[in-house]
Amino acid sequence: MAGARRKARTLAFQALYEIDSAGHKPEEAVSYLLADARISAENVKFTRELVNGVVKNKAKIDENIQRFAPAWPIEQISAVDKNILRLAIFEILIDNKVPLKVAINEAVELAKAFGSDSSARFVNGVLGAVSSLASNKKS
Repeated sequence: MAGARRKARTLAFQALYEIDSAGHKPEEAVSYLLADARISAENVKFTRELVNGVVKNKAKIDENIQRFAPAWPIEQISAVDKNILRLAIFEILIDNKVPLKVAINEAVELAKAFGSDSSARFVNGVLGAVSSLASNKKS
């Protein structure tokens, strides 16, 4: 199950990257990636929910990225790191369906797989700060 969820999250990240970098429409990007994906109907739905949630809440998510990474203007964060953060912040602050540690771990794994040498450390640091906000919201 965890591996299937990771695959769905990876597809969501790839769609978000494509939307951000190439300006493709969300539904086109997701449909294209899902066409070749061998994932369950449940994980197809999960992928679509993640992408749609990030797209719908992008302004709010980007405000949180700026808040928790003030030294990095959003335009200067790499497209890979930015979209990994968007996905994770959506899951942590808005969606609230997975445990905090799972969302952070998944984001760090995406950063290791797709980002630069410093991406995992950067993503982990920003999400560590975000998690303090998430913890405060729940208490």
